[in-house]
Amino acid sequence: MSAPRHPARPAHLLSLLLLVGLPLLGVGLIAEDLLEKERFQFEEPLMTWIHAHATPALTSVAVFLHHFGGPYVMVPVFLLLAAWLWRRKERHLANFTLFALAGAGILNAAMKLIFNRARPELWTRIVTEGGASFPSGHSMFAAALSTVLVLLAWRTRWRLLALTLGLAYTLLMLYSRMLLGVHYPTDVLAGALSGTAWTYGVYRLMGGRPSKLDAPLTKQEVASGPLGRSQ
Repeated sequence: MSAPRHPARPAHLLSLLLLVGLPLLGVGLIAEDLLEKERFQFEEPLMTWIHAHATPALTSVAVFLHHFGGPYVMVPVFLLLAAWLWRRKERHLANFTLFALAGAGILNAAMKLIFNRARPELWTRIVTEGGASFPSGHSMFAAALSTVLVLLAWRTRWRLLALTLGLAYTLLMLYSRMLLGVHYPTDVLAGALSGTAWTYGVYRLMGGRPSKLDAPLTKQEVASGPLGRSQ
């Protein structure tokens, strides 16, 4: 059964502009310069500054995020989230979660193949990364996961917490990739923007208003859990 359709409203159009249109514009501008072999003069000085101010604690966090944000952890995380939603009979949201994961992976692989940007070689790296540098897969998956969680929690009392943690996680992932020297700033920025735009775009294409989450919540439903509904 297809997702219910709703007439476009100004708020929805604004959200599409802010979360899909503007991010894609930013990615497009970066991509255009890369295709023309333009250099971003700010990147190496910024990465050198980040590296020079790295502390052992920050480096340890960056290494942890390197492993946590990779496919061997992100794929199970998305699958477990989808399975949990399916068990709660939120099948539309489970499918959305899977499409967000699969699409982000395919998009990232395709962009790496097209741009084939070499990774930075500014210092001896403490982690091993292969493949092309643009865009950052870790950043794309971090943004996709954060966007999924924010959308799931948007009509619940967990909205602000999900938004805060999701933004903090994504920004920390972007910072960690530069600290480790495995990505340029434009790599992580394009990854995060692409992940956000893709995930929110899928959300809207699949209906944009999952009925069980967008329904007005009663006090009893709000108290029942993260999705605001009882089993």
